[in-house]
Amino acid sequence: MTASVAVVPVQAPSADAAVTAMAQSSVKVGKVIKPGKTGKTSKTTKTTKTTKLTRAARQRIKAHTAVEVAKKQIGDPYRWGASGPGAFDCSGLVVYAWRKAGVKLPRIAASQFRSVRKKVSWKHLKPGDLMFFYGLGHVGMYVGHGKMIHSPHSGTRVRIDKLNGYRKSSFVGAVRPGA
Repeated sequence: MTASVAVVPVQAPSADAAVTAMAQSSVKVGKVIKPGKTGKTSKTTKTTKTTKLTRAARQRIKAHTAVEVAKKQIGDPYRWGASGPGAFDCSGLVVYAWRKAGVKLPRIAASQFRSVRKKVSWKHLKPGDLMFFYGLGHVGMYVGHGKMIHSPHSGTRVRIDKLNGYRKSSFVGAVRPGA
């Protein structure tokens, strides 16, 4: 008995190639030839197995993409109202990074906080989470290991800073986009 196996990719609705490649796979088993009956085929047996990523896994992939995009902007100057490329204010940086990951966010920090439903505490931060400070007047993106990337203020550049006691004292809240 001989079996032929073909791998056929399934097109996912997502435009993100990394998510598409990891999200779905499909295997189909084609015609099986019975022994002793050369050239004739029995019934075609089709078996399809699809594996999908969980919502949390898709969010982690998008968050990783957003963090990597933001890190590529390190050294770009702060410019009020700018959302890149080449110059950013705090909210413009996170809008730019998350847009590249396929997630739309409002332009203003306070609107970003209000529009994302998944709120996160300080001790449950994960890379890609947006952190808000000074009464929602400033936003940065958590990159892991007690650090965040942000575009601080006029005269500075996009950079990664440690989350120290001063930052914790002015912390308002955090959200998890893409969830």
